[in-house]
Amino acid sequence: MSEQDKSRDIPGNEPTEDLNQSAQAAMDEAADVAAEAAAEGGDEGADKGPGAEEQLAQLSEELAQTRKALAEADLRAQAEIQNMRRRMEREVANAHKFAVEKFAGEIISVADSLERGLAALNAEDEAQAPAREGLELTLKLLLDVFGRFNIEQINPPGQPFNPDLHEAMAMVPSPDAEPNSVIEVLEKGYALNGRLLRPARVVVAKA
Repeated sequence: MSEQDKSRDIPGNEPTEDLNQSAQAAMDEAADVAAEAAAEGGDEGADKGPGAEEQLAQLSEELAQTRKALAEADLRAQAEIQNMRRRMEREVANAHKFAVEKFAGEIISVADSLERGLAALNAEDEAQAPAREGLELTLKLLLDVFGRFNIEQINPPGQPFNPDLHEAMAMVPSPDAEPNSVIEVLEKGYALNGRLLRPARVVVAKA
């Protein structure tokens, strides 16, 4: 399908076609009036000639102004069509980009459960080693899936506190840490294509 055919499918192209039709009608009408004026001038004699010429000049000027106005209106209509097309493209792109946002917001709780399960297992206990290995493998597979769908984990220990990405659950004195830095992550955060799904819940060092 050509660009011209595509443009006809977009709402808002009709004004341009109407403007072109109006312009053609105005030119046809002006031509008819000019022809009539010329005929009348020929029938009435040479003394009527100047009046016919003045009328033709006036009609020509009006036609030029009409053409200019129609051209400006056509440019505005084309610009509006382009803006509408860009808005539609952005909306479609965002719909694809964030289609899994609701699902992602639910599935991150599975990662939370796996991490809590790992934290509850004793790394020194050999009897718990198979369970720990199974949980680690499952969590790794889940995080790999997150990566394929651009779900990013926010895990900021040691980083400066960022209110756009972090939620401070507590502030405690910490002489070994920089003031206003994250000293503990209580719950990791997540973002989808740069859009925050959930902030990281953290403990911040007090000055």
